[in-house]
Amino acid sequence: MTHSTLLHVEGLVKRFGGLVATDHAHLQVLAGEIHALIGPNGAGKTTLIHLMSGVLAPNAGRIHFDGIDITHMTLPARVSHGLARSYQITSIFKRLSVLDNIALAVQAHAGHSFDFWRAARRDTERYALAAEVVERVGLAAQIQRLAGALSHGEQRQLEVGLALATRPKLLLLDEPMAGMGPDESERMVSLLQSLRGETTMLLVEHDMNAVFRLADRISTLVYGKVIACGTPDDIRAHPEVRAAYLGDDAEEAL
Repeated sequence: MTHSTLLHVEGLVKRFGGLVATDHAHLQVLAGEIHALIGPNGAGKTTLIHLMSGVLAPNAGRIHFDGIDITHMTLPARVSHGLARSYQITSIFKRLSVLDNIALAVQAHAGHSFDFWRAARRDTERYALAAEVVERVGLAAQIQRLAGALSHGEQRQLEVGLALATRPKLLLLDEPMAGMGPDESERMVSLLQSLRGETTMLLVEHDMNAVFRLADRISTLVYGKVIACGTPDDIRAHPEVRAAYLGDDAEEAL
């Protein structure tokens, strides 16, 4: 089966004064795949995610998504075209319930402002859609619980739900396992595995066991450049990747 390119990053450069965070970075994400972006701390991974999602503007290069040049498109416009992101630090409404969090995301995706909060409660159709998303991310038992009372892992699950509520074609996941214990990480891996085939994912993650379990292809970023891209087996065996980042982790993740 041939997969078309959904996201194409070409020659992307981002400078912060004299610091080059991304150095003519190239990346292709194929429709339907889980693509992992790995690399040492300071390699430019989060900067690259910021550029793709629209948080930052590049100094040079182009970003094409689903056949459209989105290089200078705003973040909300990118979301409306089907590119959604979950954050490295949770970004939820902690004083609202799990269901209300998702309902707000559903309604925001429909193009309304956040003045509609009371109207949203009366919108049974959108709440029904929100309840489906809550169940999809494994939080049905917590549906009426305040988001701030959830565990860290459950908050990350909710964050994935907020992104899914926008019905993304591509989901950008910035360290979804960050700060999790083994059980929470396992639940997140199971959730992301369950989404395979429903949405394309680009995953930034330091947990190499999770990366090797989830990814169809892996790109390695070092000093702002993508030095290798291939299957998990390709990346395990790649000498530059092992020297720059994996080391003994490649054997431990086998």
